[in-house]
Amino acid sequence: MTPAEIIGELFAGPGAREYLGEPVTIGTHMLQAGALAEAAGAEPPLAAAALLHDIGHLRGEADNRHGPAGARWLSRWFGEAVTEPVRLHVAAKRYLCAAEPGYFGLLSAESVRTLALQGGPMTPDEQAAFEALPYARDAVAVRRWDDAAKAPAVTPPGFAHFAPLLAVLVRT
Repeated sequence: MTPAEIIGELFAGPGAREYLGEPVTIGTHMLQAGALAEAAGAEPPLAAAALLHDIGHLRGEADNRHGPAGARWLSRWFGEAVTEPVRLHVAAKRYLCAAEPGYFGLLSAESVRTLALQGGPMTPDEQAAFEALPYARDAVAVRRWDDAAKAPAVTPPGFAHFAPLLAVLVRT
């Protein structure tokens, strides 16, 4: 099986599960995030990161570990331009809660609940360290698409739409 086929099976199987109390399935959430990234003109690796940001959840990881675990799993096929925003998207939520007035108020009830499990808003030292990371800006972009990708009335393209994008990005 190709990496896209393996990932596609996760979308079709565990991706059909309820998404932690959100109004869409986890797979629909991820597909919406990928579609939002595409619509924003994101470069292919960043669009892939948006699509795959919660892959750790599809593999059974808990809220506070799903980013790093998903990035590790994806690193067998993809480079850092895909895996680092995936790894850092939870840290980006913590960062935005501390750095951007009003951001916390935009979070869904479930995102507020998981924020507490994930360490809460960053301290000033944590913010500075996060800002210095090479993929911090990309992680913030993924986080914003993540936040917006919970719309029950929006039907995103299916996984097959994104399979060619992933195939092009697989390292050989």
